[in-house]
Formats: sequence, C-alpha cells, structure tokens
Amino acid sequence: MILHTDRSGQGQPVVLVHGLFGSLENLGMVARQLKTEFDVISVDQRNHGRSPHCAEMSYPLMADDLAQTLDQLGLTRVALLGHSMGGKTVMEFALRYPERVSHLILADISPVVSQARHIDILKALQAVDFDTCRDRKQVDDALTNGIADAGTRAFLLRSLHKQDNRLSWRFALANIVSNYQQVLAAPVARGPYHGPTLFIKGGDSDYLLPEHQPVIQQLFPAAKAKVIAGTGHWLHAEKPAIFARICRDFLLT
Repeated sequence: MILHTDRSGQGQPVVLVHGLFGSLENLGMVARQLKTEFDVISVDQRNHGRSPHCAEMSYPLMADDLAQTLDQLGLTRVALLGHSMGGKTVMEFALRYPERVSHLILADISPVVSQARHIDILKALQAVDFDTCRDRKQVDDALTNGIADAGTRAFLLRSLHKQDNRLSWRFALANIVSNYQQVLAAPVARGPYHGPTLFIKGGDSDYLLPEHQPVIQQLFPAAKAKVIAGTGHWLHAEKPAIFARICRDFLLT
C-alpha cells in the first residue's frame, strides 16, 4: 500500500508517523521546525487521513506500507520518528529493515502490549449519527456523552471532513474497531535494531514505564531516553519547541 505523504525541506530524510485516530497534520508543528535542516516526509497511516482504507491492520502490514511508500519516493535509508501507534509502526520497520534506518525516535510509546485505553472513545465515535449531526458543534455535542475531556474531542474533530454535504471521519472507524487488538499489540519482529535510538517520554504519562526497560534493551540495545517534564502523552503538541530541539540534536549526532 502506498501512503499519502507530505514532503518539505531538504537534507537528511526524516519520516514522521502519527498515532491512532490522527493524521500527518498531528506532527505538523514538529515538521515545520525540522524542515529548516531536514527533508521531512510526513505520512498518513493506513485507515487514517488521506491514505487508503483496508480491512486488515497490523504492525507488520503498516511497516510494509511504509517500506513500499519509501521505495516509491526513492528513499533507501531514513530517520524515523513515530508517536504512539506510529512509534510501534516505526519500531516494527526498524526491527525488520535495520539497514534502512539511520536514527529511530519513539515518542511516548514502548514495545509492549498497550493498555486498552480507547474503549470509551471508540463507543463515543460509533454513537455519532451523521444523519443528524450536520456541523462540528453537533458532532462535539454528541461526543460529549462519552468523552468528557475537551482536548480529546478537539483532537478527534480534526479528522472531520465533509463530502457531498455530509460529514464523516477521515479515519476508517469500523476497520480500527475490528483491528483494535492489533493496535494494542507489541511489535512482532524481534530484530534487534542496533542503530541510534531515542525514547522520549512525557513526564506525566504512563505509556513508557521502568518495567519496560528489559524488552527495550533486548530489541534496541543502543537506546537512550529523554523525559519532557510537565507533559503527557501528547508531549510533541504540549511542548513542541523542546520536543523538536531534542529530535534535532539527536538526528545530528
């Protein structure tokens, strides 16, 4: 599968891969700060953004999507930055194709089976009736029944789009629901990837924990870690300048 991409800047190629329910726009602030020194390629993963929808969804498949997309772009070796689900995709890619990865950055995610944190979100999304919800405000009101956090709703609403005067989600909700256990899964390939690897943790997040250290060291023996204090899982959006600076400094080593 060839993914939808956006490319800007010049220099060392760096690929940015978003998380669940997102799109390439989610890492847009990071892309804008890195493109002054790097060739930045942002991608929409399958079933997200403007990339194709597909009934199957797993990290081996998403890693192969990335490989095929890079092949089409003529890129044989790149740096990879992935957030959350995107982090697991780029882990899978690096473990499968280590010779194609110069640097690996994982934003607030670990190579373990994740907790099922999205059940209420999935139920709220499925409950939205686009026959009666005709504008963003009505969709937001409908989501409020299951999602109290305004920031989470605002993030999801970024994936609203209108076609033929009807609203819908850009992400393929039914496919995500049917593959949710695959989204939670750990990377399948065992590698290891010996190249430079950086895990960046949100200081207030519990996605990346000390007990994950043994599997991280097994799969990514050169791994280092940074913590951005005062941030949660959306660390790149909460403190984008600090996040981008950490990425830049690592990519230039």
